[in-house]
Amino acid sequence: MAKWTATHEAPEPLEGPVVATITGGTILWFALFVVQLPFYGWFADRDLLWWLWTCAAGGGLGLIGIWYVRGRDAALKRHAAEQVERDAASPAAPPTAAPDTDR
Repeated sequence: MAKWTATHEAPEPLEGPVVATITGGTILWFALFVVQLPFYGWFADRDLLWWLWTCAAGGGLGLIGIWYVRGRDAALKRHAAEQVERDAASPAAPPTAAPDTDR
């Protein structure tokens, strides 16, 4: 069986409100943890405490995720600003045509 290789370039990654998405998910995990907390005994009696601790872990990992995506977002903005600064400092060069990749 031959190995499959793509015949076209991969699309650009989708960008969106990443920080807001991760923050919303983290809030949701913590809310689920808090809602389940009064039922700790019920979960313990049925050996289902993993439900509670999964929500706690999701919230904790979400905090790490918020820290990470905020840093990533700041780095992307810094890079874009440096590119604009570099383009403004360099003499105006004629735009180069992108190679035709249609096959």
